[in-house]
Amino acid sequence: MPKTIYYRERNKTLAQALRREMTRHEKRLWYDYLNTCPVRFRRQKQFGQYIVDFYCAERKLVVEIDGSQHYEPEEQAKDAERTTYLESLGLRVMRFSNHDVDTHFNSVCETIDAIIRENP
Repeated sequence: MPKTIYYRERNKTLAQALRREMTRHEKRLWYDYLNTCPVRFRRQKQFGQYIVDFYCAERKLVVEIDGSQHYEPEEQAKDAERTTYLESLGLRVMRFSNHDVDTHFNSVCETIDAIIRENP
């Protein structure tokens, strides 16, 4: 039986703020690729207590862009917990670093594109 996804009202406001205040890396991925993808992505989608950077419902795909804080041990543990929760909902989670977006942007897009194409 699938998990129930609950929504937090305070996260709705936070998600709206995060959409308005995307990081430079999130903006680049959104405006230069995801916004024009053949499948629809949403920005700052809420799943339970979490808000993901980008979500494609059609492919059950989450794309996260991680800044340097995500490489601290405590944050890595939180990210692992978050990924486990999202995967328990049947979602596939892809993570890219800010560095990946800056230096390997085409590869990031190609990787996402390959997942989109493999999962009709």
